[in-house]
Amino acid sequence: MFNSFGEIFRFTTFGESHGKAIGVVIDGVPAGLEFDERFLQSELDRRKPGKNRFATARKESDTAEVLSGVFEGKTTGTPIAIVIFNKDQKSKDYSNIKDIFRPGHADFTYWHKYGIRDYRGGGRSSARETAARVAAGAIAKMILNELGIEVKAGVIEIGGIRAEKEDYQYAKTSPLFALDENTEKEWISLIDKKRNEHDSLGGVVKLKIENLPVGLGEPVYYKLDNVLASAMVSINAVKGVYIGNKDAHKLTGSQNNDEIGKDGFLSNNSGGVLGGISNGESVEAEIYFKPTPSIFKKQKSIDIYGNEVEVDLKGRHDPIVAIRGSVVVEAMAACVIADMLLLNMTRKMEFLKKIYQ
Repeated sequence: MFNSFGEIFRFTTFGESHGKAIGVVIDGVPAGLEFDERFLQSELDRRKPGKNRFATARKESDTAEVLSGVFEGKTTGTPIAIVIFNKDQKSKDYSNIKDIFRPGHADFTYWHKYGIRDYRGGGRSSARETAARVAAGAIAKMILNELGIEVKAGVIEIGGIRAEKEDYQYAKTSPLFALDENTEKEWISLIDKKRNEHDSLGGVVKLKIENLPVGLGEPVYYKLDNVLASAMVSINAVKGVYIGNKDAHKLTGSQNNDEIGKDGFLSNNSGGVLGGISNGESVEAEIYFKPTPSIFKKQKSIDIYGNEVEVDLKGRHDPIVAIRGSVVVEAMAACVIADMLLLNMTRKMEFLKKIYQ
């Protein structure tokens, strides 16, 4: 239950970190969309592990195999199934904690909810599942690209050190997906320092969605901002989302209101959303990731029998989740926008007349 996301553009993920495979089934994709399999793979390559020292050393090719829903290079309107086979599991790295709850992980809650858990890398609760989301997001981006809508993200803060500029073009080639080349150097030193101390870091990802039409969002319970926030918080290690000016709570109404001129809004403190509906400005949000909970320091915990123990983790883990998390942020945002676009098609009679008359 509850492994699906979206209303019309809807995807369901499956699989575990150390299982045979992970995958996704995407439904609601219109027929006739040019399906770019190379783009799909390039998106997965951006997120995949083992590329540099800023990610887990686990070596996965994350090669996508499209099983259905595509024929002669175009979508057929039927469910698109994609599978990604796991190749580099080292389950023995987790044998020493199979009965122990790791601090900061979902072990404790999964055990008490289900009475059973897959201790191999966290099983279903592992961030490995997000590769399937990135595959769904790649298809959502194919739809958005046809409409000139761009979803982009990058890291704007690590360990409390904030970037001074937002260069999304630079972020595309940065090993940290950093928005600021100068701040990136400071971040690299900090990450290396914490890695040597067997510790980890948190970070903030900045999301920007451009060229949206006015009118996306379904009041009252499927607002654009509330669904976007829900999508972000569903990502592993995300603890908070701020849409619009992150300092709005410090401002007065006269400072925060976006005045309107004949050419549009004079500012964008709202982050592109008013009353839960897109207003035509860029949607902007910040997503806050906690530090990676898998650290190589001894920590206190208990086992499934209630005994107090010391946890001494092994395995391969990201020193900071926010870096590869920025790719997942893009994917989830793209899925939300694709869904909102399809939902919005039925909101005016003139839209229906364009299709059926």
